Amino acid sequence: MRIWPGRSYPLGATWDGAGVNFALFSEHASKVELCLFDSADATTEKQKISLTERTDQVWHCYLPDCLPGQLYGYRVYGPHEPAKGHRFNPSKVVLDPYAKLIGRETKWDDSLFGYKIGTDDLTFDERDSAAFAPLAAVVDPAFTWGDDRPPRTPWHKTLIYEAHVKGLTMRHPEVSEALRGSYAGIASDPIITHLKDLGVTAIEVLPVHYHLDDRHLVERGQSNYWGYNTLSFFAPQVSYNSRGNSLNPVHEFKMMVRSLHAAGIEVILDVVYNHTAEGNQMGPTLSWRGVDNAAYYRLSPDDPRYYMDFTGCGNTLNMQHPKVLQLIMDSLRYWVQDMHVDGFRFDLASTLARELFEVNRLGAFFDIIHQDPILSQVKLIAEPWDVGPGGYQVGNFPPGWTEWNGKYRDCVRKFWKGDDSNVSEFATRLCGSSDLYEQSGRRPYASINFVTCHDGFTLQDLVSYNGKHNDANGEGNRDGSDNNDSWNCGHEGPTDDQNVNAMRARQKRNFVATLMLSQGVPMLCAGDELGHTQNGNNNTYCQDNELSWLNWELSDNQKHLLEFVKTVARVRYDHPVLKRRKFFHGRSIRGEGVKDVSWFSPAGKDMGDDDWAGFVKCLGMRLAGDLIGETDEQARPIVGDTLLLLLNAHHEPIPFTLPVTNPGHHWERLFDTAADTMKPTVLDAGAQYDLRDRSVAVFRTVLVEAVEPNVSPIHAKELRHEAQKPAPPLTLAGG
Repeated sequence: MRIWPGRSYPLGATWDGAGVNFALFSEHASKVELCLFDSADATTEKQKISLTERTDQVWHCYLPDCLPGQLYGYRVYGPHEPAKGHRFNPSKVVLDPYAKLIGRETKWDDSLFGYKIGTDDLTFDERDSAAFAPLAAVVDPAFTWGDDRPPRTPWHKTLIYEAHVKGLTMRHPEVSEALRGSYAGIASDPIITHLKDLGVTAIEVLPVHYHLDDRHLVERGQSNYWGYNTLSFFAPQVSYNSRGNSLNPVHEFKMMVRSLHAAGIEVILDVVYNHTAEGNQMGPTLSWRGVDNAAYYRLSPDDPRYYMDFTGCGNTLNMQHPKVLQLIMDSLRYWVQDMHVDGFRFDLASTLARELFEVNRLGAFFDIIHQDPILSQVKLIAEPWDVGPGGYQVGNFPPGWTEWNGKYRDCVRKFWKGDDSNVSEFATRLCGSSDLYEQSGRRPYASINFVTCHDGFTLQDLVSYNGKHNDANGEGNRDGSDNNDSWNCGHEGPTDDQNVNAMRARQKRNFVATLMLSQGVPMLCAGDELGHTQNGNNNTYCQDNELSWLNWELSDNQKHLLEFVKTVARVRYDHPVLKRRKFFHGRSIRGEGVKDVSWFSPAGKDMGDDDWAGFVKCLGMRLAGDLIGETDEQARPIVGDTLLLLLNAHHEPIPFTLPVTNPGHHWERLFDTAADTMKPTVLDAGAQYDLRDRSVAVFRTVLVEAVEPNVSPIHAKELRHEAQKPAPPLTLAGG
């Protein structure tokens, strides 16, 4: 095979239509060999090519006779001095950190470790790992995108659906069996129709970067199902390729994105740049550790043998090194430019802000993102915490970023659980958490509101269990959070008690309603709309089975829940007052007491200071649709209906006097989480509404004639009188 000098940029293996350029960064290496393999079954390389060209710490060559599909890896020579942070071992074939396609997955074997298993990490293992190491494949990036365009849904109009690629479709009866659990499965008509019916504008998929199944999980018959164990920041997960598909996962992923975009749905990737699958000093040598351990990882300044661990996963990427920053930025740009994704959710994002030790929100990572003309224009979501000191940074990320609002989740759970929580904080969370975001110049949509996510209880389990039940994970129920703010409604786990099940059903509707009616960006966890249960397991990271896969065979009660979620999502979509771009300021119309947001006690009066103090479990919130104070893209004023939200977290019903509204208007009930019908009813301002225990009722202002143009005044009066009767008891039995 002919060997030419090649170029030091771009890094990785780049097919240009005539040959392949190979480039690998290693600052401390003394020699690098490119290893070419005939097949995935090969036990050793067919050819080793010594890279004699080195430019600015990048080793490179060009092979004019190489084609896409070629399997390759590297052997990197250098000092083996773990005490100084160097762990080079040329006996180990290592994966290109820029690999865009995995040609052979990892096969666990003792030879993958740089030290002798059974001894400490200071020893040197000479066994060849070529037969077991993961291999990269040269990829042909050609793809016909056609007229694909990013939907670019504004943040304030976004509704996120967090889902696992496999779990979403694995049990769907209308998805072709060959497509279940795959990228193509998500792009299938049944899934896209479901997302559209829910009003979803963006699907946030759990990690699709190629990940490693931990050895201890494999040995006990499990896997790293969630995928937060990255082994390549460029290559898509191989196992999500559909069965029988001759296309590689790069092409199938692009097909998925193209189909979702055609339906107006954005694709957001959950990405893990805070650590890698190589773990701590006792982990395997698979890629970065063997390429240049001291450059890629944060090592202890006191003892470079050990890693600084802000993630709980054994290591932390070295964000202080310019080549590591380049690696992350190149990865992000690749997924936007080549794979057409629309944004990212950064796992344990506080770790990325640690330049020295403390979290620095103005660190180099954020500076580079903000000045980048591509990345600064996509959706950026931070999980604003890590496990290190000072890592909880909710509200402290810079403008341009949104955040998973953990304070929203905790506050909403406590309110509906009935804890003696701060109702003033609950009101602030409903209004977009201005206490967290307004001072830094951010808007309500900086808050990604959620009640549940992949990590923790499902919505069904949140109302069915007081404690976690993680025995299936094989870790003695020690894993997973103990702080869930959950309430089982009177019985732990499944029950035939109709009263308990009815309360659980109502609580789920309360959570969904609160989520959809809050200012900010709602994120719905996949399966919550279906009543999906994980039997109380709040940490299903290793459960690649029916415990995690969504069950689409729905009971009548689950169908009712699904229809309710669709209804409330439609309410959010239809009413601009729920999608504000600016925070409320309590402005009044001159000469009147109406404000853009008003709070009412059950007496129908404005809440004063005394009403906010002490034990408060019931309140009303009026959102003035004619005081939004914003304009659309063509500078036209945005005006919508005025809404009234009544929320009662008390265990007893509370009569609520509907507040006075504009002359000639009445209150039309849109829904009540304690009612067994969605039939609209109309009440006069000043009428008393029987607000059931633990329930949400939502109204909008209307003229009676607007509800039914042909209704006579006498009939309209009868209609209002009928609506003032107490809401009928809930008849649904299921959870």
